[in-house]
Formats: sequence, structure tokens, C-alpha cells
Amino acid sequence: MAEDRGGLLQHYRQMREELLAAIDGLSDEAMAEPSLDGWSVKDHLAHLALWDEIRASEVVRISAGHESAWRMDAEQEAVFGPIAYTLRRGLSVDQARWELEMSGQRLLDAIAAATERGLETSLYGEAALRSTHEAAHTGWIKRWREERGI
Repeated sequence: MAEDRGGLLQHYRQMREELLAAIDGLSDEAMAEPSLDGWSVKDHLAHLALWDEIRASEVVRISAGHESAWRMDAEQEAVFGPIAYTLRRGLSVDQARWELEMSGQRLLDAIAAATERGLETSLYGEAALRSTHEAAHTGWIKRWREERGI
């Protein structure tokens, strides 16, 4: 089934607005503290940026008529996640914010330019075309802020 382009763009814009609202006002120190289930807020941002990058590349790839390059089984996903975290955990708060902004725009641009094939949900692998992954992270950040009173 093909996604509605306008609805998909709105979905990602709304999730990003909610994420940005959840981190609004946090100091760099708070964002870098690894007290959110072992990750820092900036680690969550870097993680989401990575998945934006993957998802944007998938939209472009599938729109060009190619197959998903991100079909993983559970074992591969269990290996990939920790490697991706380790590679990005050294990013500064400033860079994590930049990565999130740039990757989010790349995703929106890719969706805006997608062909009908690129909007076909069944063609996607691990980086599904429509995802609520960001909303889950936003919820964890909100809960963390509430628990800490910040």
C-alpha cells in the first residue's frame, strides 16, 4: 500500500516538533549526562539522526527502482544497534543537534521527491517508511525529565 505523501510529511514534522519541545531548555550538561537508561539525551538524538539518514537513503533507493538495503533479522539488529551507538556516542551535543536537523531535512526532502514506488510501504526493510521510533524516544525523554524535575 502506498503512503499519502502529505500525510507522511506531516507525520514526521509533528514527531520532530514534539521531540524538539521535549528537549527545549535542556542545558548541554543535562543533554550529555548518560542518565537516561544508560544513554544521554544527545545519544538519543544521534541515534534518531542515524535512522533518519538510513530511512532517507531507503526512500531515494526505492524510488530509483532498487531494493531495500536494510533488511535485518533479529540477530543482525542486535549486533547493529550497539555498534551504531558506540560510533556516535562521542559526538558533542552541538553535533548531535546538527545531525538531527540535517538528517531530518534529508528525510523530508526524500519523501517530497519520492516516486510512487518510493511511497510503497511493503518495499521497506528495517527502516520502515512510516515509523513511530522517534515518538518512542520522545516519550522516554519526557519521562526522564519528569523523573528528574527538569
